Amino acid sequence: MKKVALFLANGFEEIEALATVDILRRAQISVETISVSDTKTVTGAHDVPVIADKIFQEADFSEVEVLVLPGGMPGAKNLNEHEGLKELITKFNGEGKQIAAICAAPMVLGGLGLLRDKRATCYPGFEAELTGAQTVTENVVVDGNITTGRGPGLAFDFALRLVEQIAGLKTRQEVQNGLLL
Repeated sequence: MKKVALFLANGFEEIEALATVDILRRAQISVETISVSDTKTVTGAHDVPVIADKIFQEADFSEVEVLVLPGGMPGAKNLNEHEGLKELITKFNGEGKQIAAICAAPMVLGGLGLLRDKRATCYPGFEAELTGAQTVTENVVVDGNITTGRGPGLAFDFALRLVEQIAGLKTRQEVQNGLLL
């Protein structure tokens, strides 16, 4: 089973981060939350403190196959300012590994040039940050190894699409039914 790393920066969108972690874990997918700040405690955009599993500097990404970036502001901006994370994303993309970002976070991928000539979605108003992408208003877009989601109200759609990509349609349907969706 693929291992997932979900990154938390101060100002992250709580719904996008926590719903995604919850739904992936319901599917028995291994998810580690990684703080890109100097402490494990990261505060969301709506002042909800969350304790990450690890801080970036102590994380081992050798077995990770999927990177997930929740949005929120200034969370997405803080992710975008973390050079180590951007190097990791670039490395993963070069290896064709799966990368997912929702809401404002696709701006990180856009800034790295990873969305050029790809279809992508994001929170309304961030389209200009998706350099070279064909922006669309779909809830979730998968183009090659990159998955993008539109925003907090669509976090379940985003997470369930990741479950489907990682563990298959049957598992997605089981988790979805368990959530009464």
